[in-house]
Amino acid sequence: MIIQRHDQDITTPTGTMRCTVYRPQAEGRFPCVFFYSEIFQQTAPIARSAAIMAGHGFVIIVPEVFHELNPIGTVLGYDDEGKDKGNNDKFTKPLESYDSDTVAMLTYFEQQDYCTGQFGSMGVCLGGHLAYRAALNPRIQAAFCLYATDIHSNTLPCQAGNDSFTRTKEIQAELVMVWGKQDPHVPTEGRQKIYQQLVETDRLFSWYEVNGQHAFMRDEGDRYDPALALEYYAKAVALFQRTLNKAV
Repeated sequence: MIIQRHDQDITTPTGTMRCTVYRPQAEGRFPCVFFYSEIFQQTAPIARSAAIMAGHGFVIIVPEVFHELNPIGTVLGYDDEGKDKGNNDKFTKPLESYDSDTVAMLTYFEQQDYCTGQFGSMGVCLGGHLAYRAALNPRIQAAFCLYATDIHSNTLPCQAGNDSFTRTKEIQAELVMVWGKQDPHVPTEGRQKIYQQLVETDRLFSWYEVNGQHAFMRDEGDRYDPALALEYYAKAVALFQRTLNKAV
């Protein structure tokens, strides 16, 4: 599919949030997937990932995850300065603000004539956590979470008992969890902790551990694995085609 792209600023309880929308040029209504970025916001690799997914018949919505903390349009570099800023933002914004961001996106995009009203979530790194977090909202029907950080360690700010690990039992969406075994950000013990929580709470999930490093999907840098990336784009497409393409 040929796609189109536009920016849409929406109102959230914590300020204006820019969302970039990638969607088919074809007429009609399509399922929506919130695609959450890593700490650098919408870099060129994130934009290309969103375009790939949109070309399979989805409306892909990329929010600026740190919109409260940066001017609209901010993109951080893949360098020490960008990493330090992004990590500072990550440890500043509370999880509750991401929850209200998700509600704001659901409220806005369900009213658009190009959306079917079926919603999923997807993300990488911090965004993998945010895709998992978004699935706490019952409107999210499926979540594809790639090397999701900070779930096992409960290191993102939130109110007591409101961390994503503890609230796993509330997730009704189908989950796909993807991990790189050579990823130092989520070690074996952390992955096992999340897996056990999903089993003990009887969630509907698929689990993949691959020989890959953190950010193996990112098509810049020396950790990129093109073969793995292609395989997991295909799995993401299959998940959303199966769970979101319902009669409306």
